Parts: sequence; C-alpha cells; structure tokens
Amino acid sequence: MSPVLAGVLQLLALIVALGLSYRPLGDHMARVYSSDKHLRVEKWIYKGIGANPSVEMRWPAYLRGVLAFSAVGVLFLYLLQRVQGALPGSLGFVSIDPDQAFNTAASFVANTNWQSYYGEQAMGHVVQTGGLAVQNFVSAAVGIAVAVALVRGFARSRTGELGNFWADLVRGVVRILLPISVVGALVLVACGAIQNFAGIHEVGQFLGGSQQWNGGAVASQEVIKELGTNGGGYFNANSAHPFENPDPLSNLFEIYLILLIPFALTRTFGRMVGSLRQGYAILGTMAAIWLVFTGLMLWTEFAGRGPAFELAGGAMEGKETRFGIGASAIFSVATTLTSTGAVNSFHSSYTGFGGGITMLGMQLGEIAPGGVGSGLYGMLIMAIIAVFIAGLMVGRTPEYLGKKIGTRQIKFAACYILVTPALVLGFTAVAMALDTPSHSMTNSGAHGFSEILYAYTSGANNNGSAFAGLNADTQWFNTTLGIAMLLGRFLPMVFVLALAGSLAEQTPVPETAGTLRTEKPLFTGLLVGTILIVAGLTYFPALALGPLAEGLAA
Repeated sequence: MSPVLAGVLQLLALIVALGLSYRPLGDHMARVYSSDKHLRVEKWIYKGIGANPSVEMRWPAYLRGVLAFSAVGVLFLYLLQRVQGALPGSLGFVSIDPDQAFNTAASFVANTNWQSYYGEQAMGHVVQTGGLAVQNFVSAAVGIAVAVALVRGFARSRTGELGNFWADLVRGVVRILLPISVVGALVLVACGAIQNFAGIHEVGQFLGGSQQWNGGAVASQEVIKELGTNGGGYFNANSAHPFENPDPLSNLFEIYLILLIPFALTRTFGRMVGSLRQGYAILGTMAAIWLVFTGLMLWTEFAGRGPAFELAGGAMEGKETRFGIGASAIFSVATTLTSTGAVNSFHSSYTGFGGGITMLGMQLGEIAPGGVGSGLYGMLIMAIIAVFIAGLMVGRTPEYLGKKIGTRQIKFAACYILVTPALVLGFTAVAMALDTPSHSMTNSGAHGFSEILYAYTSGANNNGSAFAGLNADTQWFNTTLGIAMLLGRFLPMVFVLALAGSLAEQTPVPETAGTLRTEKPLFTGLLVGTILIVAGLTYFPALALGPLAEGLAA
C-alpha cells in the first residue's frame, strides 16, 4: 500500500469514527448540562467545597468562580512543584526552579500544557498524577463550562442567569471526562502504553553508557491529555514516545480523542438552543476548515522535491517511521487546530509550508474544531462577527439565534478577537528586538523567526506545541510565555461571559422574511470566509517573514 493511500484511508476511518460518536456524545452532554438532578458523588463534592449547585449565577459571579478556581489551581500546582524534592515518589528529582514552576503551573491551569522541561527528567509521580493530571481534567471542564454558559445566553431570555459554575465544572469531570478516560486508558494499555508507578530503570549498554527509562501512570494521563485537548506529555518526546503512543492503532485512537468532544459540542449547542440545524452549520464550518488544512498538510509533506524526498516517499525528517507521513500530518493538523499541542512528530522539521499550516491553524483562534469548550465559544464569537458583517452589507440590524447583535455585543466580540493577536505579535516583536531571547534560537533567518513566532502563537492560543528548535527554558521565556498563556486563556473568557450575560437579558426577536438564515450553507461559507479574512489580515505579515519566506526559498 502506498503511503499516500494509507494516509487517506486513516483519514476516512477517523471521519467514520467521529461520525458514529457525534450524535450519542453530543446528546449526552446536552442532557448533562440541562439536568437539574445531582449524582450522589457530585453532592459529596459540593458539600466538600461548600458550593450550592442549585443557585443560578449572573455572569460576574460565574466569572468570579472561574477565576478563583483557576487562581487556586495555579498556586497549588506551583507550590507542589516547589516542594517536589521533599515529596515521596519524587524519583529523586529536585524541586522545580521558580520561573519554570510558574510557567508549568500557568500552562496546565490554562489548558495549554506548554513544557519547557524534560518530563522524564524533572517530574516525579506525585507532581505528574496529583498535579498535572488533575489539571488536565479540571482545566478542560472549565472550558466546557464557559462554552455552556454562552450557549445558555443564546437559549435563555429576559434573565441574566447563566447556570452554576460549580455544578457545570463537577458535571463535566464526573459525567463526561472521567467515564471516557477510563475506557480510553484501557484501550491505550491494550495497545501497549504503560501504566504503573515504577521507578527509574537502567536498560542495556549503548556506546559505553546506559539508557534510563521511567515508569509512570502514562496511559491514564495520555488519554485525558488528548481528550481534554491538553497536550502535556509524560515524556519529552510526547506522543512520539512508544510508551505514550505505541503503534499506528493507538495513534489513530489518540487523534480521535483529540477531535471527539470539540466536534460533538456542536450538537450539544444545537440541542440546547432548540435547533439542530444551527449546530450542523457550526459543525460544517469546523469540518470544512479541518479537512482543507489536513488535505494541504498531506499535499505539502508528500510533494517535496529532491532525492531525499523521493527516496523516503515524502518529508520524513522529524517523523516516526512507525507512523509515517500520513498519520503524522493528520495528527499535526488535529493538534494545532485544537488547543491540544500534543505531537507525534516535530513541527520544526516539516517543510516550510507545512510549518506554516500548523502555525496558521493556531492563529485562526483554535476554533476548527478548537479546544474542549473554547473551540465552540470561539466559533460562536466568529459567527457573531459574520452576522454583523452581513448586517452591514444588507443594511439590517444583525441578529443571531433570535438575539440582536448591538453595539455592546459587538464590542465584546471585537475585544475577544483582539486579545490573542495582541499577545502573540507584541511578545514576538519584543523577543526579536532584545538580545537575550534571540540567543535561544537554534536557527537564524526565517526559520529562527518562526521558532519565536510559533512559541508565542502556541502559548497565547493555549495550544502548547513547540517548534522544537527553541530553548524555552530561560527566565525570559518561562515568564513571558506564562503571562501570555494566562492572559490568552482568561481575558477572552471575561468577554465571552459578559457577552453571554448581555444575550440572556434580551427578549427574543421574532424571525421575519429578512432574517439571515444562519443554518444555511450560505452562512457557513460566510463564516469560513470571515475566519480566514480576520486571521489573514492579522497574521499575514508575520507569516510572510517566517514560514512563507522559508517555503518560497526551498
């Protein structure tokens, strides 16, 4: 079988698996967030944290819950790393330095999982399981909760109440993430991923030295790493490591986990607003962008010219031979179009255009299908922008799902889409202007610039993948990337929840003959165009200096 055909068949199998899961999971999540009943274990949790799950919250109270919970998470994870050397199960590793501890705490709480350390050489069992794995669950649940709050803003009227953050958080973990993770971990163990609390083993002799391997609860962390669109790996090689991702079957399963919830949430959205066709329109937009990006990545990685490309059957540099080009290309697009950041190959080794595709996927705003929760609310923000543009074109007051998009709503949406580019381009410009950050670049020229641009694109968009040529374990990058990750995660949530509150207060507008039909393919096309234009106008000059210049020079 040719490598190209193998890649296409894997893509088709992935589409079928996602299609079979779409309806049951989407409907289940809609029931979870619409129910007024609480499981016994959930009641125990509410009692333990002192929360009343039946009290409805307006958007400022909901936001305070999100920020307070996340702030406690950052502090706890930071302190856990700082005292690691005194903890049992630390595998002999010392405590983490302050700047790296801050970066890691910010990264995992912000659902970014950027790693400026070697996992198998820095983190013991307690930090990995009691700190990092826990944040993989709760940071994903926070993202879903904020998305559900925005959906309630569209679905409700004449009230500013958006639900209860604590109830949404607990239900997301207990009823959605944990059950799927248990089953998924068993699948990964069956494929060959390790799951233990073993220590460090010396294996064999290699050129006069020995290889040391860590044990760990890898399968259970791997599954939530992908399912929750987190991305932080137990090992430095991430999902290219055979302990995390043993074979082509586990690789396809991990891609499936990455895309599962973000796509299914579009059906949850349709259920909760009372129109499945609206959900299908959002799904169609996400799927169109994802398929086009995947097709482009397969083409650019298979179509390289030169003897090395021809002998290898494509651009094999930086890719695992057990996966090949097709599976690596599909994985790279899935992980950068969501906020996952896991890698089974090294994006710095992709062709110039291939590296640009991974970068542009993040710069779209992580919305196709995006992160768990964040992909849906980001896409809904872009839908509001598209409706506003359509209203300007035809001279009508813009409406979406029966809600008027007025000055207040469009200001919130505009602030949302400006936050991340400001962080990415601002930090990149400062880093390139100073001497110290540029010393971390392994390469010069266009590729070196791409390393810096990719790092801040990944951090501010809460992706977490790296271009693999940048030494990010410095005080400058640990600090600035930590700040970018926190601001890139929580500032947009402020505008999302404020928007949700303003929508929930409105009285629904009756549909008329002049109402824009946002469930039609025409609107899907408008939405895709809006996304590409906004991202293109924002990032094209920076991309022209980096991956485009490198690709054209190849």
